[in-house]
Amino acid sequence: MNPASIMKMMKAKNTFTANHPKFVSFLQYAFGSGIPADSVIEITVTKPGQEPVTSNIRVLQSDLELLDSLKDIN
Repeated sequence: MNPASIMKMMKAKNTFTANHPKFVSFLQYAFGSGIPADSVIEITVTKPGQEPVTSNIRVLQSDLELLDSLKDIN
């Protein structure tokens, strides 16, 4: 990955953090102590004027390995 792309990603991350500090704090809390395999992560999206839609995943070991590799980018 070239340095310009990394800088662009870091700027986007910083903007997201500034726009959504409570969500970022939640993610740090939830993932900070580690999420063991077989945990369930659930997300609900509610669009204006529409019913909520919910989905979930059961965390696999391969998911944890991916998240570890993404941490190295930070």
